[in-house]
Amino acid sequence: MSEDVVATYLVESYLPLEHAAATIAGEQSTGTFVAVARETAELRDRFAARVQSIEELEPTGNADLPGAMHPDDGRRRSARIRIAFGLDNFGPSLPNLLAAVAGNLFELRQIAGIRLLDLDLPDAFAERYPGPQYGVAGTRAVLDRPDGVLLGTIVKPSIGLPVEELRVVVRELAEAGIDFIKDDELMGDPPHSPLADRVAVVTDELDRVAQRTGRRPMYAFNITDDLDRLAANHDLVRDAGGTCVMVCVNLIGATGLAWLRQRCELPIHGHRAMTGVYTRASQLGIDFVAWSKLARLAGADHLHTNGLSNKFYETDDEVPALDRSGPATVVRWV
Repeated sequence: MSEDVVATYLVESYLPLEHAAATIAGEQSTGTFVAVARETAELRDRFAARVQSIEELEPTGNADLPGAMHPDDGRRRSARIRIAFGLDNFGPSLPNLLAAVAGNLFELRQIAGIRLLDLDLPDAFAERYPGPQYGVAGTRAVLDRPDGVLLGTIVKPSIGLPVEELRVVVRELAEAGIDFIKDDELMGDPPHSPLADRVAVVTDELDRVAQRTGRRPMYAFNITDDLDRLAANHDLVRDAGGTCVMVCVNLIGATGLAWLRQRCELPIHGHRAMTGVYTRASQLGIDFVAWSKLARLAGADHLHTNGLSNKFYETDDEVPALDRSGPATVVRWV
């Protein structure tokens, strides 16, 4: 098994593609924008990132990133470029991996567009990060639903609902046959609806419904918070008999998610809030494939994609591809 991390990028530049690829590899490993005295041949041999392949593509028609260099010939080139980073550069560490494969790339003037498409990771990352604790099979086991379609929905209005009205909403959804209910990403631990109050009301109502119907939906409580509150929020849900917690992956970061996963006893529902910052602009950012791999590795049991004919930017043709794009368990909202 290779000890390299291989990152695949969509790169656009007015420089020759070999020059652009070398700039990326150098900036994210041993080099910088000028030669320095101690970047020896021996040091480069051991630590320099290596360009594995350059596949030139048809021009994308994307707009240039601000400040992109425009050499004299004025021809914009596009390519899929694969770059290998030695694991010895950063070790099996998610934050330091991101510093290497994403770090300063989006600021380079030599690049008119760059998007991290995919990541191939060595086994050392799976040994360091256990990944999902439950996944599809474990979630179905908690729900006692070994097969069939699982129906999910979100509590609305997103914020402002008194907890006793939340009780009614949860009752109606549970009795209607919904399998999975979740807090909105805007509903964390606000003064008007504290997490402790919601947990007490929702778990009580789900127990009542289960006594009548024999079915108890999974409810994902949004425990997103500062790192020093995550464990207590999780314990609050667990101790009340809750069966799922939700965090906004981008807001607590891969490190925060991995930290929670180490301590978590419940399925973790990973919300995609702010993912558009990375994925929406086609000439910039991190593709959902790469993003979902990182979130999955950090411990998310479920991840969002968009729904069909929905309010988000992905087209109906793109949504099924997102569901198949990465190793993550995805929940598509309709």
